[in-house]
Amino acid sequence: MSATLAPARTAAPADATRPRLAPGARVAIAFGLALLALAAYLTLFTRGSFLFAVELRAPTAAAMVVAAFTQAVATVLFHTVTDNRILTPSIMGFDSMFVLMQTLLVWFFGGMILTQLAGVPMRLAQTAAMVLAATGLYRWLFSGRFGNLFVLLLVGVVLGMAFDSLSTFLERLLRPTDYDLLSVELFGRMTDVDPAFLPLAFGVCLLAGVVVWWRRHVLDALLLGRETSICVGVDHRRELTGVLVLVALLVSFSTALVGPMTFFGFLVATLAYQLTGTYRHAYVIPMAFAIGVVFLAGGQFVLQHVFYAAGFLTVVIEFVGGLLFLALLLKRRSL
Repeated sequence: MSATLAPARTAAPADATRPRLAPGARVAIAFGLALLALAAYLTLFTRGSFLFAVELRAPTAAAMVVAAFTQAVATVLFHTVTDNRILTPSIMGFDSMFVLMQTLLVWFFGGMILTQLAGVPMRLAQTAAMVLAATGLYRWLFSGRFGNLFVLLLVGVVLGMAFDSLSTFLERLLRPTDYDLLSVELFGRMTDVDPAFLPLAFGVCLLAGVVVWWRRHVLDALLLGRETSICVGVDHRRELTGVLVLVALLVSFSTALVGPMTFFGFLVATLAYQLTGTYRHAYVIPMAFAIGVVFLAGGQFVLQHVFYAAGFLTVVIEFVGGLLFLALLLKRRSL
């Protein structure tokens, strides 16, 4: 009597049979976490009147949403046109320009001018000045015979260093009181925003979001490189200039609202690339925005109610973002 042996079954690796989440599902999960973080910050650990507490926290939550959107979109777009995920919009000197403008105001008129001119007109003037300066720089460099993106980046680095040096020199000559007032203005802040500026900021974010979504396929084509994008019918120089102007607008609004944030956009954009698993802007940009809201709202909630150090949120985020920047730079060994 012979027995027939059944062939042994080979166990398939778990990773081979496990379906991967689609990018859309990952973005949906990220937005769910962002909504939970915002709800926790707005509603938990309230004292006294619940409605009063929510009303008091609402401007900060709105500023977090604006900052997350502007920094995330600006950084992803900047990576797209530069074809480099190490560079950030701050390399163009936007933050340095904002610092220099504030320092010059205090230098000529004293520290109290910052409180006297605080409001929507002041923020609009600062934003308009930065956008006009950036637009003029782009037109000048791209219209030149040898104008290209690398020259633009080099000029941005040089101007940023010059602005920083001049600001530092003027700060050393200020009176201690004026310097303290200036330091408060230059420190990244989420809990001290002008509510009157928020509707305009939301309007700009909405307009920028519509433009980016409308041009998302063109942005995907720009990732293919200059020659390839031109071959598929993209006006590379026009699209490049338009994207850089939009980046300048978003970074200017973010800086005018919550102050300079050098590595925040780089942090959320880098994580978005890893978590979405795709290059398409239709998924990367929403993921970066959602991650930014999670970091800001969740971080503010933890620091405020666990460590009682709500004012250090931007310090922690910039520290983590700086470490990630150095880690990626050392890993790639080049820009």
